[in-house]
Amino acid sequence: MFFLTQNSTFIIGQVAWLLGKIMEGIFTVIDFIGIPNIGLAIILFTIVVNLLMLPLTMKQQKFSKLSAKMQPEIQAVQNKYKNKKDNESMMAQNQEIQAIYAKYGVSPSGSCVQLLIQMPILFALYRVIQSMPAYVGKIKETFGVLADQIISMDGGSFLQNSGIDSIAQTVSMYGRTITDSNLKNGIIDVLNKLSTADMGTIAQHYNLTNLTYQGELILSNETTRGLIDTYNNFFGLNMGNSPSYIVKGAWAAGAWGLVIGAIAIPVLSALTQWINVKLMPTQQSDNKGQENSMAQSMKMMNTLMPLMSAWFCYTLPCGMGLYWVAGSVVRSIQQVVINKHIDKMDFEELIQKNSAKSAKKMEKLKEQQEKLNAYANMNTRSIQNKANVRSNMSEEEKEAAMKKATEYYNQGNAKPGSLMAKANMVKQYNEKNSSSGKNSSK
Repeated sequence: MFFLTQNSTFIIGQVAWLLGKIMEGIFTVIDFIGIPNIGLAIILFTIVVNLLMLPLTMKQQKFSKLSAKMQPEIQAVQNKYKNKKDNESMMAQNQEIQAIYAKYGVSPSGSCVQLLIQMPILFALYRVIQSMPAYVGKIKETFGVLADQIISMDGGSFLQNSGIDSIAQTVSMYGRTITDSNLKNGIIDVLNKLSTADMGTIAQHYNLTNLTYQGELILSNETTRGLIDTYNNFFGLNMGNSPSYIVKGAWAAGAWGLVIGAIAIPVLSALTQWINVKLMPTQQSDNKGQENSMAQSMKMMNTLMPLMSAWFCYTLPCGMGLYWVAGSVVRSIQQVVINKHIDKMDFEELIQKNSAKSAKKMEKLKEQQEKLNAYANMNTRSIQNKANVRSNMSEEEKEAAMKKATEYYNQGNAKPGSLMAKANMVKQYNEKNSSSGKNSSK
């Protein structure tokens, strides 16, 4: 799997390319106004993407609301056929449940389809945020200057074989594109994932400290902040470092502000996700046993998911944690607005409209079925009439008809019994039936 080289996975690659264009546009705008910051770009990117997905989110929430309303009717049908396992009863139960779905204008697979649409978008989002140089040209070009210097010195040999565990782990995870044909991209991948301390080690070995891009220093020194730190620094936190790494270094240096800022990301991630879950609409069930079981499962999930989110955000780069926090905040705000909008909707009127549409659809299906039945009956009568005519023929008449048919099918130059002769017989048979059909219609 390549990192700097843009993802080529079917669907996910195309979606990532499109989202990458959005990210590059956002970064270009904030760079133009003098704030080329990855953290700010991630927040704006999250807002834009969630706004673009708002119609799909609205549809999913409306589906959940309608599902909650129709659930008692579905349970009533299920209770009606509870102890009936014969095929006829099962078919009747399925038909009645399908009629309820049609009445409310939803599909049994509606929620699954929406989730399937969202999945490649989510994977592509992580892909873009994880590999910003692959999609944002200025960031790639900035790292590219460092990569060119490294290649000119030893082709990246020290980077790959430094003997430093943390650098070796980074190369192992993100240096899969370091090949003869993709050397520069692979080195940029690794540089983009190195911690501040490891970047300092590489910079010292390869003399990277004085390199510039478009007249600006790339790596920071004692007096000047470099471009990469400008890109990554968000309220003092380096978006390329994980909170666990920042806490470890800041704790040793006594920089308590950085410790608090780093811990705030996983804490906010867990808190905002918990709020987001609480705002989601829930379905009520008349089956108390089932409801209690589902409630216990949901309670466990609602507890575990925020905790898992906190752990991931503590160990992953701060940029990814910032995306999770921003995404949860945006979704929470969206959910409040959606809940108010849905509460104002007249679902009874919507159900009546859906019932009318369902009735029209069923009427059309009924008409089509009647036409098919009538056509089938006509064919059956035609076959029966031919059979009756043949059964009333004498043996001499049958032999004469057979001889006449054989002579008709043997017309042409094809050798008797050959594939061509059989093809001619089929063709002539069709022509004969077609002409006899026209004559009978007259």
